[in-house]
Amino acid sequence: MHEEQQQPDEQQPPVAAGHGPLAGFTVGVTAARRADELGALLQRRGAAVLHAPALRIVPLADDSELLAATKDLLDQAPDVVVATTAIGFRGWVEAAEGWGLGEQLLDRLRHGELLARGPKVKGAIRAAGLTEDWSPSSESMAEVLDRLLEEGVDGRRVAVQLHGEPLPGFVESLRAGGAEVVGVPVYRWMPPEDLGPVDRLLDAAVSRGLDAITFTSAPAAVSLLDRAEERGLTAELLAALHHDVLPACVGPVTAVPLQARGIDTVQPERFRLGPLVQLLCQELPGRARVLPVAGHRVEIRGQAVIVDGRLRPVPPAGMSLLRALSRRPGWVVSRAELLRALPGAGRDEHAVETAMARLRTALGAPKLIQTVVKRGYRLALDPAADAKYADD
Repeated sequence: MHEEQQQPDEQQPPVAAGHGPLAGFTVGVTAARRADELGALLQRRGAAVLHAPALRIVPLADDSELLAATKDLLDQAPDVVVATTAIGFRGWVEAAEGWGLGEQLLDRLRHGELLARGPKVKGAIRAAGLTEDWSPSSESMAEVLDRLLEEGVDGRRVAVQLHGEPLPGFVESLRAGGAEVVGVPVYRWMPPEDLGPVDRLLDAAVSRGLDAITFTSAPAAVSLLDRAEERGLTAELLAALHHDVLPACVGPVTAVPLQARGIDTVQPERFRLGPLVQLLCQELPGRARVLPVAGHRVEIRGQAVIVDGRLRPVPPAGMSLLRALSRRPGWVVSRAELLRALPGAGRDEHAVETAMARLRTALGAPKLIQTVVKRGYRLALDPAADAKYADD
């Protein structure tokens, strides 16, 4: 969905009065760039945000590779230059200026065919006093490749501003078509220096303390998967992403590493942060369980409960119990089964009683959960709903 065509509020999923559509959900953010912007968009809609940059961007302003590639293009002019990211293009121009080669580089770029992957790159090109020759409407490198191959690249010198992410088949296809390809490495993705936040995000994901994880670059997805492997958590993370934690990617290229592991992702139609957040506003409330319990409307969200339109934050242990009770609404769940649902509870069933007391207090309506003497607990499902759930 395009940002300018977003649906009006009355068509969005129902939410508690006074709360955003993401109230009660916790979303992990793996972005290194624009993480504050994405986090603010999510929080504005009620989400709790766990930020863990899965990578860091290392600029190569002093790197010999970038200097060598720049001098190579100054010595032998490219026929085509492909600019892939705004930050990368700006970094290239700034680095050239620092070496005293800025004007020479801009002059080279003026006299070749300059292609921009999307509107942000176009903005960076124009800010440098240049004008792009063409930009794809889809912001897809595949469309850039199609155009180049249709034009014919045999014998042409093509410079590609690399941006840290893999470009599957792009360079290979150009070379197969007879092009001489010069890579311009402006910056690289590296693992974060502090792995603490990433580890906390992984722990939250495998314990179902997250409802969604957002990815805005393929390297971030790769980095998170790599860290899970280092910690021996790959199976647990993949299981969480398969069933309980929604992986939301800004676009199809970002989704490739996850899809390679068999993980289905959701993606907005327009590859931007705004539509990504809007997509979560539709997807996450749609996954919530709504039940008529003891005369109340109870909506069980990821990390909170909405009772009759009022948001009720619930501790993690309480949410674990509530999820176990809601799997078969109205049925008695034994203390032993509830104990297994409690993370790290051990073997003492008294832990269930303690967590249950806190859950009832958090819900603000103690009669929502009934104690069945010597058997366990059950959600006090309204009688009219009994038939609906009896055969589930």
